[in-house]
Amino acid sequence: MTSQLFAVCFDASRPLRLAQFWSGLLGWAPAGVPDGDAAEILPIDDTGFRIRFVQSQAEKTGQNRLHFDLTSTSPEDQQQTVARGVGLGAQHIDVGQRPEDGHVVLADPEGNEFCVIEPGNSFLAECGFIGALACDGSQEVGYFWSKALGWPLVWDQDQETAIRSPHGGPKITWGGPPLMPRTGRNRLHFELAPPVHGDRQAEIERLLSLGASRIGSGGGDEHRVAMLDPDGNEFCVLTPG
Repeated sequence: MTSQLFAVCFDASRPLRLAQFWSGLLGWAPAGVPDGDAAEILPIDDTGFRIRFVQSQAEKTGQNRLHFDLTSTSPEDQQQTVARGVGLGAQHIDVGQRPEDGHVVLADPEGNEFCVIEPGNSFLAECGFIGALACDGSQEVGYFWSKALGWPLVWDQDQETAIRSPHGGPKITWGGPPLMPRTGRNRLHFELAPPVHGDRQAEIERLLSLGASRIGSGGGDEHRVAMLDPDGNEFCVLTPG
């Protein structure tokens, strides 16, 4: 048994506002009653994780090392997704994409980048609306997360890697070198749930043996153990209670 990807977590200055944006864009349902410090939305498809938004006053500096790639079924569908995002508060941004590129790059109301991919993308053909979590990262970190989550590699070429849950859902991809310079704490990170009937400490030790490192508690929350993957990206392992 391995850890499960429980959530992709956004740092947010206004968690509820950001949750409303992504709920409207993805069509996902709010989870429970949000408070001022956190909000969650739940998938309506085979995506195996939720999205959480937690309070943070830290300024966004630089481009995120992780972003969502959203799929489309036709040029009209792509245009409709872009229009819906802009209507909810997204903005068009330039991250160096070329005029001939078919995808559209947007940023949510707090500046988090995401892409709306053109129709006919064969790499994401079997995926749902969230086609991929596209990460800046090394081949080593792709191998780490494959073992950490028990997800098989579905791409491993030219130092680019991708994994996908055996149950479907989005791919997680790493683009290989050159890596972007770090500009502080990542605004998006993974939250893992240890095996239901497993030994939590043993699972943490397993992750350490795979190349993770421990950096203490998760932002002062005793129910989260904060760790770094081999590329230095923050993630949390949830603890009972």
